Amino acid sequence: MFIETESTPNPATLKFLPDRLVMEAGNADYPDPASAEGSPLARLLFELPGVKRVFLGPDFIAVTKTEEVTWQALKPQVLGALMEHFLSGRPAVEQAPAESADEDVAPEDAEIAAQIKELLDTRVRPVVAGDGGDIIFRGFRNGVVKLHMRGACGGCPSSRATLRHGVENMLRHYIPEVQAVEQVEY
Repeated sequence: MFIETESTPNPATLKFLPDRLVMEAGNADYPDPASAEGSPLARLLFELPGVKRVFLGPDFIAVTKTEEVTWQALKPQVLGALMEHFLSGRPAVEQAPAESADEDVAPEDAEIAAQIKELLDTRVRPVVAGDGGDIIFRGFRNGVVKLHMRGACGGCPSSRATLRHGVENMLRHYIPEVQAVEQVEY
């Protein structure tokens, strides 16, 4: 088994690419050990000292470390844990974490919200996934789009700039009703 690694824009996060499928569909974000109950893979990774967050994508695992450890020390441990997990044949996720589906959209803005989601799904999510993360639509009201960043993008120092200069500019170009983009936590 061969596992490649890629850096991400977030220096605290590395992306691990095994030569196999990680999740059948979607992704799963585990911001802390308590959230990893339904994932044997995330639980195993959180046992390693210095692992702060685990994000599972269809074909990658993004691991975020604490400031106290270096990638030089942690990376071989993560690779070993990933090898152990995939060779065991266990699934990465037995039960996906519950996700809030709450969206704050005024009924009169439903059509605009659908356009925003379409642009996010076709133009933004693939790029964000390439960096080891995900972007979730949370609402549109009074010209403001609310988005939640997950995985490597969630704690990335440049995520706010990405939202402002990349996502906001693109949405404003295609959808004149969009005035601003805000990052929200949930």
